[in-house]
Amino acid sequence: MVTGKMQRAAIDGGTFVAVVGPSGAGKDAVIGYARSRLGGDPRFHFVRRVITRPCDGQSEIHDTMDVAQFHAAEAAGHFALTWRAHGLLYGLPATVDALIAAGRTVVANTSRGAIDALRGRYRRVEVAEITAPPQILAARIAARGREGGDDVRRRLASRPAAGGRVIDNSGPLEEAGEQMLGLLRATLPPAT
Repeated sequence: MVTGKMQRAAIDGGTFVAVVGPSGAGKDAVIGYARSRLGGDPRFHFVRRVITRPCDGQSEIHDTMDVAQFHAAEAAGHFALTWRAHGLLYGLPATVDALIAAGRTVVANTSRGAIDALRGRYRRVEVAEITAPPQILAARIAARGREGGDDVRRRLASRPAAGGRVIDNSGPLEEAGEQMLGLLRATLPPAT
């Protein structure tokens, strides 16, 4: 289930960069690398998601709501986009719309199932698909300690490609991070 506020026309101005990939691929690490290298450049905004899971300090920093709070915030229009994955609810704050309209490049860890909704909502959407070999994914998922056995196998089940730029994060983080930086910088208008 992916939901968003109804739009008459796609919001123009900036670019939404949807970062997708399987659990354990290192999406948050690659995003964090890019965020740290851009040094607060105001042309870029990295979205802090809302998730119905406590923040564990090991993965991304996110805002936490329980399910009732999430549904109330969704009904009140506090999200630009919401989706369900892995038994949790995820939301992107409504402020994303204003950032895109203001010409910013907005970066968020999203679900591949949300890409069509994002493309309907924003005129320019780029997809960065972070990947790694299955054995690396399994080791990273196990190291988090949130899932085991069958849950890990379900998360590693084959999924179709997302249709964007593929970034392999099986080597040093700097390699994948520099590829992400290149993608983000390419979203900016040419210098005049």
